[in-house]
Amino acid sequence: MEQIDSHWKRRTILFFISQGVTLFGSMLVQFAIVWYVTLKTTSGAWVAALTVCSFLPQTLISFVSGAWADRYSKKMLIIVSDVVIAAATLALTLLFPLIRDDSTVLIALLATSVIRSIGAGVQLPAVNATTPLLVPEEHLMRANGINATLQSIIQFAAPAAAGAILTAGSLRSTLFIDIATAAVGIGLLSCILLPKQQTQAEEQPCVVSDVKDGLRYLKKETFLAKLMLLYGLFILLSVPGGFLAALLVTRVYGGTYWNLTIVELVGFAGMAVGGLLLGTWGGFSNRAKTLLLGIGLCGLLTIGLGAVQNFIVYLAIMLLLGVAIIAAQTALTTLIQERADAAMQGRMFGLTSTMYSGFLLIGMSVFGPLADKVSLPLLMILTGGVLVMVAVLFRLNTKFYQKPEITAVD
Repeated sequence: MEQIDSHWKRRTILFFISQGVTLFGSMLVQFAIVWYVTLKTTSGAWVAALTVCSFLPQTLISFVSGAWADRYSKKMLIIVSDVVIAAATLALTLLFPLIRDDSTVLIALLATSVIRSIGAGVQLPAVNATTPLLVPEEHLMRANGINATLQSIIQFAAPAAAGAILTAGSLRSTLFIDIATAAVGIGLLSCILLPKQQTQAEEQPCVVSDVKDGLRYLKKETFLAKLMLLYGLFILLSVPGGFLAALLVTRVYGGTYWNLTIVELVGFAGMAVGGLLLGTWGGFSNRAKTLLLGIGLCGLLTIGLGAVQNFIVYLAIMLLLGVAIIAAQTALTTLIQERADAAMQGRMFGLTSTMYSGFLLIGMSVFGPLADKVSLPLLMILTGGVLVMVAVLFRLNTKFYQKPEITAVD
């Protein structure tokens, strides 16, 4: 790619804002749809179907879309994805008044979730692979930390905004807001001139070859292969403490709307603090140290979530867990941006997106039913303990933990 120019800060901020605006609309719709389906059906089967429709398409397409990000314009992929998602949302908005049967409405929501999931699967690898085009390598951790802070603030505000909009208006209102934010985000991104990226459009005959090359590259780069394994284990073992937290709050502290909302807000607030910390501090110079410390703390704090019986203490632990999660996720993103070849970053981020969605679905399908058979606090304690052991084992792996020597590049 071309040398990053002196205007990189302005372009990076504008890029982060454009993605933040679209994220806010997407989060509004995500919360609104989940709450609508939950309140309309009170059915675990419908909620499970919504989860599958929201994550499975993204899982299936992400690695291929990562190859697209390496082959084609990342900016165009982001814009096209936003346009497709907005078009699907607009279609649902226009059809909503014409649908009288509740079952048909639910099916329409599932179909829209599939399209939105595909769009997200195409978009996310391109977004993550765009940051190194804008930011000098020595500032990547701080830039990712600032972006994480922005996203966490948006995620903090989205549930409250969705609740207020649904109370004062309707599901259609949130859908219209999502369309508006997509238009604003696309407009902002269109104003950004990205440096020319290194592509392989002429080197490889098809995307399938790109995907195969990505898998061969991962096999050759043992550090990245271990990093992907660690990420998969992290997501899998985080399901009880992270994604079943609402179920634990309902069972232990009472399933009131206020309890569920405050847990979401405190968790996102912790993420915002963690992103701000990394944005100012930059983390350890050894990124693996930051990553493993974050994962180890996630394990210890998950044990705490399962062990305590006081709701205030639970919220304090949830706040710290948000900080630890952002530390781990930001370090992982920075490691891929620093250690993967520029021509392979789209595929590597596509793989992380695939692993996130895939291991989340596996974790939900395993730990969800298991939580009905085994004490959920005990499940959190056990998975938290295993997560700590995983962090320790990777810390003892010298080849993974040691900081690579910096070599000069042209």
